[in-house]
Amino acid sequence: YLGVMPAYSAADDALTTKLVTFYEHLKDSSVPSHQATVLLFDPSNGTLKAVLDGSVITAKRTAAVSAIATKLLMPASAEVLCILGAGVQAYSHYDIFTELFSFKEVRIWNRTKEKAEKFAGSVGGRVRVCSSAQEAVTGADVIVTVTMATTPILFGDWVKPGAHINAVGASRPDWRELDDELMKNSVLFVDSRDAALTESGDVILSGAEIFAELGEVLKGTKPALPEKTTVFKSLGMAVEDTVAAKFVYDAWSAGN
Repeated sequence: YLGVMPAYSAADDALTTKLVTFYEHLKDSSVPSHQATVLLFDPSNGTLKAVLDGSVITAKRTAAVSAIATKLLMPASAEVLCILGAGVQAYSHYDIFTELFSFKEVRIWNRTKEKAEKFAGSVGGRVRVCSSAQEAVTGADVIVTVTMATTPILFGDWVKPGAHINAVGASRPDWRELDDELMKNSVLFVDSRDAALTESGDVILSGAEIFAELGEVLKGTKPALPEKTTVFKSLGMAVEDTVAAKFVYDAWSAGN
């Protein structure tokens, strides 16, 4: 699968295109499932200004958006973070979530336990490796799903009322990470309504109603409702890559 994600931000005076390849590896592989390159252009004349590592940008901007959603939507007394999945996005989410929030416990589950144990041994803080997704999820205040699942691995009857879920995987219309019960009994936030209704199997197949885009909450036109059980379905937007790439380029330019 080859995706092309162009975007222009007038506010940042930035024009980019991200090229991303996606390969579903049938066996564990050292090669990431997603690889990307971001091309940054001069919007005044179209000159190519920089070629950036899109895999790093994708990992960090996705986790940053999840962190924004979590800041707005998580319960006030959140103490337990659960991560389902142990790939690239698990690492980037762990890094920013432990930097921004003060969780007393971090749990991880992965279908391949060895990968979860490797994750726990390589990050800075203490992480509890769980033997099942249900064990990891039970009692968690914030849950991050960053898996390659095509059928649900997170079920509503496991989830603590008032918890917040960042659903990052399952980016195709026939793939799922969350079951119908969780989707229908949570307040659903998305990054883009249009994208969610065409790309997200969790949204399309469950028939869940979208309450708001994350941008509407940031602008104050929709409430956050942190007292409710909330789901943020993240699919990624090209403008996130644009803003991140311009930020990196400007920081590099300032250093030269």
